[in-house]
Amino acid sequence: MDAVERCPWPFREPMLTYHDTEWGTPVHDDRKLFEYFVLDGAQAGLNWEIILKKREGYRNAFANFEPAVVARYDATRVEELLLNPDIIRNRRKVESAVNNAQKFLEVQQEFGSFDAFFWSFVDGKTIQNQFKTTAEIPAVTPEAEKMSKALVERGFKFVGPTICYAIMQSAGLVNDHLVTCFRHAELSK
Repeated sequence: MDAVERCPWPFREPMLTYHDTEWGTPVHDDRKLFEYFVLDGAQAGLNWEIILKKREGYRNAFANFEPAVVARYDATRVEELLLNPDIIRNRRKVESAVNNAQKFLEVQQEFGSFDAFFWSFVDGKTIQNQFKTTAEIPAVTPEAEKMSKALVERGFKFVGPTICYAIMQSAGLVNDHLVTCFRHAELSK
């Protein structure tokens, strides 16, 4: 491994690249936000490394994460996806991705973009945490709980507070890189 100081959790690829280039970077692109909802929903109860290794399979299976396309998936398409070894073949998770695409479009219609809704839970700016150890990083925050509640009320599935916080971390609503990690300083600017 190189001499760069980083958070202790990425041991190998694809986790290293994900940590070094993506995790915690603020995202304001609706398609990318939908991608995180699909992937983090699929990750529930599993290891994130497994999902990253299947990311390209998800990209292919879910129309490059275009919510307008995924929202039109019917029962036949769901059955096809359940035979696809390149994704997690869990019926509830696959069906939730289709459901969430439909709800995602409703939020876009209501707020003008999903981004506007999503970032409203942190008043439009990244929360800059100052954690020194991974033990300090919470699994859930009040913002994630509020987000989860709002999403559930709108009919989203697989959006509990822990999943919401993971999406917030991925999409840069919070900077949870340890203060000793080179990415913390980059993302604090």
